[in-house]
Parts: sequence; structure tokens; C-alpha cells
Amino acid sequence: MPLEIIHRKCEEIEILDLNGHLTFGQEDLDFRNELERLVQAGKIRVALNLSHLHELDSTGIATLLFAREKLRKFGGRLAIYNMHPSHVGLLAEGQLETELEVFPMEQDAIDSFFPDRRIKTYDVLEFVESGEL
Repeated sequence: MPLEIIHRKCEEIEILDLNGHLTFGQEDLDFRNELERLVQAGKIRVALNLSHLHELDSTGIATLLFAREKLRKFGGRLAIYNMHPSHVGLLAEGQLETELEVFPMEQDAIDSFFPDRRIKTYDVLEFVESGEL
């Protein structure tokens, strides 16, 4: 299934709704190309909505880490929200739960870009302990 990337903006934050798969192959390349276009356009504050991301593999996780580092390099940030529980499980299995900023809802992700706002992060440890993996 190809990766569809839908752009929107909220409070000057670029929001990308990812639909489909973020896996090894064309989908991974498409996402990296889209990220490069954003950086070239100076859009370095990005939130990813993963609610319709059906499949995520280790390459997809690596791509998310790559995106975080690329945006940081240019002074930006990456926030992820609406991550499927099985995908959160992948982060926990790889001991990467502290490497990405994952939020339960869109507004929490957006608020994370503003230091004066209170934010609620996704508690990966609570999720793992719940046994939903």
C-alpha cells in the first residue's frame, strides 16, 4: 500500500497525516523526499499524525528517527501523535521510547512546540505495563 501524505497547518506547525504504510521501500523514500522538501522550504516544526498508518516496520522507525535528527539539525522539532499501540510496542521493544516525542492527541503535539503550554505526553511505560502489546 503506498504512503499518502496529507499536509495541513495548525498554529504555524506543519502537520502531516500519514495514510498507508511506512516500511522499507518506496514509502520510506517518499517520506524522506517529503521531509527534504519541507526543510528546503524552511518548514522545520513538524507534527506527524499516525492514526491511519497501518504498517510500520524497523525501517519506518529508523525513518522517524532520521526525520527527528534532520529537523533538529535545522533548528526544528518533530512531534508524533495518534500512534497505534502496536507501533508504540515496536518503540518499546527497540528501547526507543525516549528517542521520539509521542503524544496521545493532536493538540498535545501542537502544544509541545510552545514552551508556555502544558502538555501531556504518551506514557509508553504505562502502556507497556498495561500488557496491550
